[in-house]
Amino acid sequence: MQLIVAKLMKSSIHTLTYENFTWIDSCQPNKEQIDHIAETHQLDYFQIKDSLEHGHLPKFERLPDYNFIILRAFTANPKQGASTVYELSNKIAFFYTDKKLITIHRNAFAFLTDVQGDFRYSDELLLYIVHNMLASYQAPLDALDDKIASIEQVIFLKNSTKISLQDLYFLRTQTRITKKLLQLFQGVINQLEVRDSSKTALQDIKDKLLSLLLRYDEVAENANNLLSTYLSVNAQKSNEVMKLLTIFSAFFLPLTFVAGIYGMNFNNMPELTWQSGYFYTLGLMVLIALIIYIWFKRKQIL
Repeated sequence: MQLIVAKLMKSSIHTLTYENFTWIDSCQPNKEQIDHIAETHQLDYFQIKDSLEHGHLPKFERLPDYNFIILRAFTANPKQGASTVYELSNKIAFFYTDKKLITIHRNAFAFLTDVQGDFRYSDELLLYIVHNMLASYQAPLDALDDKIASIEQVIFLKNSTKISLQDLYFLRTQTRITKKLLQLFQGVINQLEVRDSSKTALQDIKDKLLSLLLRYDEVAENANNLLSTYLSVNAQKSNEVMKLLTIFSAFFLPLTFVAGIYGMNFNNMPELTWQSGYFYTLGLMVLIALIIYIWFKRKQIL
């Protein structure tokens, strides 16, 4: 295996020659390098532009001379508030035939700089890279799952006011977008055709992809349920506050009415001349409060 490295400014091109094929890896190529790659390997210029376009979704194109693939790997920190495809992931474009594999990407990937194994055919290296890209979705899945469990514990066992709607929004959005990325990822993988010796590796990727999709689907459902639960708990607390205020109002409104009547101090009010009028009025208020209390008890409001 021979290695040739060409660097221009921050961009780089690595060429590795294996026994039966050549791998050309280009990281953040400039226009001069793009033109050179397109001309040397007779690639479609617009497909190369697609490979460098921000936020381009996974896709597969079969051409007469080569196959073109775009896939995205998860690169964001799940703890950060990322809510778009571009923020959550970065892509790698593949141009491949039996004799060569060309990868183009803007961001550096650790699994591309430290490739392990001696590959006989281009599809073996392609599946190796795809497997590592798929593995990048496992850690954020575990992080999202743990975060949901933590938020559930806070809502039910502690103080739900410590949970912000912003956290729930990013949790739900990250799960939804990542799930859709994996669905597009699966659509591309289902179109791949490899030699018989690589079909086992391809099937392993499909099985892993299906497992991730099922788990992300579960996490997405849990995130939606968590948001509904959070809103329900807050609504219940608001209802309890309103219930308490209503009970206080029910007690004090008739008492205030009685106090208001005897606070008018008109001359023609016979109760004002009663020697025990004050105590009669207090007794009436206590009786009214007792009747209201008994009624609330019978209606199981208290």
